[in-house]
Amino acid sequence: MDHPSKLLIGLTIGGRYEIVRKIGEGGMSHVYLAEDLKLPGKLWAVKESVVDPEHYSSIRDEAKLLISLSHARLPRIVDFFPPDNDGYSYLVMDYIQGITLEKYFNGYRGKVPVDSILQLADQLLEVLGYLHTHDPVIIFRDLKPSNIMLTEQLELRLIDFGIARNYKQEQTQDTVKLGTIGFAAPEQYGSGQSDARSDLYGLGALLLYLSTAGAYSEWSDRVEKYIRPDLPRRLVPVIRKLLQLAPENRYASANEVRKELASAVRQKSVPEARRGKDIAGRTSTQVIAVMGASGGTGTTHTAIAISHFLARSHSKVALVEMNVRSPAFRRIQHIVNGDHVPGGGSRKFEVQGVDYWRQTARADVITLLSGSYNYVVIDLGTYRERERLEEFLRADISVIVASGAEWRQQDVMDMVRSLSRYPQQKWMYFLPLAQTDAVQRLRRQLNTSQVFSLPLHMDPFDQSEEMDRALNRIFQGVLSGVERRRRFRFGLS
Repeated sequence: MDHPSKLLIGLTIGGRYEIVRKIGEGGMSHVYLAEDLKLPGKLWAVKESVVDPEHYSSIRDEAKLLISLSHARLPRIVDFFPPDNDGYSYLVMDYIQGITLEKYFNGYRGKVPVDSILQLADQLLEVLGYLHTHDPVIIFRDLKPSNIMLTEQLELRLIDFGIARNYKQEQTQDTVKLGTIGFAAPEQYGSGQSDARSDLYGLGALLLYLSTAGAYSEWSDRVEKYIRPDLPRRLVPVIRKLLQLAPENRYASANEVRKELASAVRQKSVPEARRGKDIAGRTSTQVIAVMGASGGTGTTHTAIAISHFLARSHSKVALVEMNVRSPAFRRIQHIVNGDHVPGGGSRKFEVQGVDYWRQTARADVITLLSGSYNYVVIDLGTYRERERLEEFLRADISVIVASGAEWRQQDVMDMVRSLSRYPQQKWMYFLPLAQTDAVQRLRRQLNTSQVFSLPLHMDPFDQSEEMDRALNRIFQGVLSGVERRRRFRFGLS
């Protein structure tokens, strides 16, 4: 950046944000870490930009754009200081702890794990789908490794909306030609107006870049032989279609691409010795997602009880913690290991035949699904802001844990109502310690028979005959081909 920064360590902006240190810079901006003096300990990212007076509106547009967005994979803007007399303006937004995809890529020397590539692609499509269905439609236009942040759990965040724009249907081409060479679609350089398909081109360029160790980001006849051999081969034609020069020859939407990627993941090659089959010939690893309708319902307790119930039936079970805010699995690991569990320690530990995976990212779950587990039980924590809704909706069995108290059943009703547009046939509702009348009441309200009471089970790690009977009864008809001392298999609903 040619313009010097006005910010210094210790300087306070707006009487509230104290500059701690510089954390990045780009072609048009500096980014600083700042502490909130009104909320001690709270950290924010402050983006300092400088533009000529005739471009003041672009900075205001970026602020207005960010303010209108609300998605877990996008930074949340909390304050804005418009350009001063010298053209310097400041955006205060979420501080995302992690590294850029560029640094992550370099750390692997270009050999990013395939599962991570697939996971990042899915997360990108999730947020692009949100932007492209926003009103008005928003085109990001600059998908590149340095504009993608990754948290410690490999959760993706898009940053730097400096060249994003609203799609204008009456416009035939972009007024300003912007984007990073090698990742931007051809229409961003004057051949037409960028739209949702332009971002899909950028995704294709990024996938090709990651799949060729950084050698290529544009499709040509010779490229395919440089794509790493461990990439699912069904992904190759997807990348090729994403990188078509003419927008009309690409996929029409992020959702369409997401379905293609999901198909590629399902058919990813796995050694036959590690792949169990159920009676219908499907891959036997089945996913049970457990989510609480509200706090204090016993979500983790229930997930543990289900996992050990399945493990006692001679099944290989992984219990995955995807509620990153919860300290539960860390505490369990501390008890099991008998010593302190450092932040960088192993996230996998075993308890009575169940493999526990502490604070697990989606990429790890993909690996578990292609492994030798019969069941993967996911503890999603409490339903808040739909942070883990994708895992809940994708699971083979989706369990909602709710309170049996009449005054708290509105929590589950509100949750179900907010998710009414999604299919709910495979959902089950567990009410720990609920009386029969509470179960019947919720069945009537939800118009489903899939509401069950769970008995008192003080220690979910230990066997309880009463709990075993309850879970056997609940899963009857959902588990197929079950005989005592044989492995359970979930059938698909």
